[in-house]
Amino acid sequence: MVKFFTAGESHGQGLQIIMEGVPAGLPISEDYIGVHLARRQKGYGRGGRMLIEQDRAKIMSGVRHGHTLGSPIGMTLENKDWANWEEAMAVDPLEGPPQSPRTQRITRLRPGHADLPGAMKYGFEDVRNVLERASARETAARVAAGAIAIRLLEEFGIQIHSHVLSIGTVHAEPPETIDWAAVEDSPVRCADPDAAQMMVAEIDATKEAGDTIGGVCEIIAENVPIGLGSHVSWDKKIDGLLSYALMSINAVKAVAIGPGWEIAEMRGSEVQDVILPVSDPDHPWQRNTNNLGGTEGGMTNGMPLVARFAIKPIATMVKPLPSVDLDTGEAVLAHFERSDVCQAPPACVVGEAMVALVLANAFMEKFGGDSIPETKRNFDGYMKTVGPRKVYQ
Repeated sequence: MVKFFTAGESHGQGLQIIMEGVPAGLPISEDYIGVHLARRQKGYGRGGRMLIEQDRAKIMSGVRHGHTLGSPIGMTLENKDWANWEEAMAVDPLEGPPQSPRTQRITRLRPGHADLPGAMKYGFEDVRNVLERASARETAARVAAGAIAIRLLEEFGIQIHSHVLSIGTVHAEPPETIDWAAVEDSPVRCADPDAAQMMVAEIDATKEAGDTIGGVCEIIAENVPIGLGSHVSWDKKIDGLLSYALMSINAVKAVAIGPGWEIAEMRGSEVQDVILPVSDPDHPWQRNTNNLGGTEGGMTNGMPLVARFAIKPIATMVKPLPSVDLDTGEAVLAHFERSDVCQAPPACVVGEAMVALVLANAFMEKFGGDSIPETKRNFDGYMKTVGPRKVYQ
């Protein structure tokens, strides 16, 4: 089983990642992981934090001479902003009165953030105890783990991409064949150049108003083998696992596999992906459409896996909303903590990581193996059986 854990606060010393279940012999490097971390830091509408951090994961264990060992992989991500928060986020009790204004208690609650439920759940009197871990800074650790999962899937020909479908009311019309290099160059990760310009203008207008704005991201995984996931148990269905993973990303409020809500207005004859006659033994079971996003019955069906998610506008705004004080319950303006105007472009990269982690786990559950060569033998053997039962076997 491929799984990971993260630890660390937004302004603490750094983030920690432990990942296990990756087979031995996978080529991996800090440079490779760094490419994905840098992609997460891009995107129009980012805040000042991205000018401070230059994320690089340091591999502490589980890798030797450029290859995984099969043992747990440990990584750390330094928070360069820690230098400004040493007193406010100190591990040991403070001696004497606080010297930094950052150490002062936060009691002004932000609507839409974890502040109120977190303070009530854990009995905190300082909202900083909640917001530090609830911050999207944690997603950097997910991207580091996801990079290893992406590298694992690449060994078997699986490629994962992402792009922004909308920001606010601006909707893209991506081409049927997406130029992924152009998406990487786009400031808003949009495959539609005209829509991208309007998205930038929408973010500018939002920033000028002291507000925030959300959007919709789409993740596409290509060359996913048929049969990942399962129909036999509710907690093994691949679309359920993907939804769980994507919904766990900060500020995500809706997830769809394929078009999602759109197909609820269509008839069955329009929705189902018709199976085409097999003419190529290397690519059996092709479809004329992909309305179901590459899954059927809780399993991948061999078509590209497509998942969409909507990320709400960020709760922290330059012009704060009316709120209440944690101590008194009286009316105040919500607390302001440095943040982005729009998170949709970097959220795409986080979404890639979460999809990769789910697929890597399902892949290893299906094919097993303690080393990459063993897993490849299992995978190759299975792929020889995937075709019409009385023709290609």
